[in-house]
Amino acid sequence: MADIVIIGSGPAGVSASLYAARSGLEVIVISKGIGNLAKAEAIENYYGIASPVSGGELYDSGVAGAKRLGVQFVQEEVVGLTFEERLVVLTTGNRYAADAVIIATGSERTVPKIQGIKEFEGRGVSYCATCDAFFFRNKDVAVLGNGDYALHEIDELTQVVSRVTLLTNGEPPYEKVDDGITCIDKKVTSLFGEQRLEGVAFEDGSTLAVSGLFVALGVAGSTALAKKIGALTDGSKIVVDENMATNIPGLYSAGDCTGGLLQINKAVYEGAKAATEATKFIKQKKAK
Repeated sequence: MADIVIIGSGPAGVSASLYAARSGLEVIVISKGIGNLAKAEAIENYYGIASPVSGGELYDSGVAGAKRLGVQFVQEEVVGLTFEERLVVLTTGNRYAADAVIIATGSERTVPKIQGIKEFEGRGVSYCATCDAFFFRNKDVAVLGNGDYALHEIDELTQVVSRVTLLTNGEPPYEKVDDGITCIDKKVTSLFGEQRLEGVAFEDGSTLAVSGLFVALGVAGSTALAKKIGALTDGSKIVVDENMATNIPGLYSAGDCTGGLLQINKAVYEGAKAATEATKFIKQKKAK
């Protein structure tokens, strides 16, 4: 049981966890590990660093400081976000309920370079099964992906649509794919249709007729998670106000996923601001 769940353990997420923990909240941080910070070979434009440090060193130091304050870190893949009596973060193996959630998962993944994918967004191409499955009830659809996130989207869709086909885009099929799901491992080259999506074309010249394509490559990105619960997004960023709050009560966002300057100092500030405002929200909720 947690007061607040933070998705992402980068500078924004860890900064948020520090402020939340110091306010007396029970804090859980969920992530798959270091993320993009691992790519930073040397950081030297950050306050308090006399000599360059690697992204890994900065990450380890930040996490250690948060753990000292009692923050719990969980290494799992987040695949969904919903609301029941409280906000609920869904991972591949667990459910974490909280009074507030902060999305701090970094910048969005790039859209796959497949001809027609951008053109058919909103006209057959979707990034959220929870949001859009209803619009494809009793129709044939496909999921583009090959991991736990893709399997989560398939589970959401099979309750509504007629048939789901998994497209791995040239990758070997994921070992956890259920035997009842048709899997095509050919490389996808393009999408086709008139006013709406009608099918997918493969590198060998073959095609698959589908009314919808749900993109679920890699792990669930920041805007994909936000959309699952109805939070506003703008392109690849989550829309927040001056308090880092989304349009969903109790849901906040911080760091690269809000857009703007993609720098550690900006992420740290936004994490602190989001946690401060989330703490106020939680304490007001408990006082009622």
